[in-house]
Parts: sequence; C-alpha cells; structure tokens
Amino acid sequence: MKRYMNAALLYAVLAMAGGVFYREFTKFNGFTAKTTLSVVHTHYFLLGMVFFLLLLLLEKSFSFTSAKTGQILAVYHTGLNLTAVMFIVRGVTQVLAPALSSGMNAAISGIAGIGHILLGVSMVLVLVQIRRSVSMAQ
Repeated sequence: MKRYMNAALLYAVLAMAGGVFYREFTKFNGFTAKTTLSVVHTHYFLLGMVFFLLLLLLEKSFSFTSAKTGQILAVYHTGLNLTAVMFIVRGVTQVLAPALSSGMNAAISGIAGIGHILLGVSMVLVLVQIRRSVSMAQ
C-alpha cells in the first residue's frame, strides 16, 4: 500500500510541475492558442494521483495485489510517463512552431499513441485482477 501512496504523491508533484510549466512557458513565449501542454496537468492528476489513490483504497478493501501486479503497474507507469513526455514534446513544438517534417510529426503522435495503448491495456489488466479478488471475497 505504501507504493501506491508514494506513486500518488509523485504524480501529484508531477501534475503540479506540469501545470506550472504550461502556464509559465506559454506566458514567457506570449502564446495564447490551444496547446497539448494543458493536458499534462490533468493526465498526471487523474491517471497518476487519483488512479493510485483508488488502488490504495481497493487494496485495503480487497487485497488484490499479486506477483503480477508489479509488472502490470510498471507498464502503466511507462505508458503514463511516455504519454506525458510526448504531450510535452508536442506542446513545446506547438508553442515554438519549429518546422517539423511529416515523419517527425507522425512520430510524436505515434509514440503518444503507444503510451495510451500501454495505459489502456495495463488499466484493464489491473481491473481484471481487482475483479478476481472481489469475486473471491464474496
């Protein structure tokens, strides 16, 4: 349970840092249009902090953690952080507007997509583990 709390705390800090970076970076560059930098804050808060706080509560209630949980959550962390990093890369390119080749543009989107896939698959696998432990508890 301590790992879940530590992860929630880490993602809360990352969410706040992402929000401050978004605000200050766009303000410094005089950028007022939409940018994906704005979603780093919410992704880290919801998919990071809130997700791990919920896991903490579910672990306390159902003791779902098994040997596989660590591996699944490693994939989850990878997916979340890969997604956030690519949001930052995309947002910085939106603000600074460098000339991107179509390949580079597609690569940024593709890598962010891979992060989302890793997030989705690992989230479903964690939910399956929780469902199994809930079924066994009844």
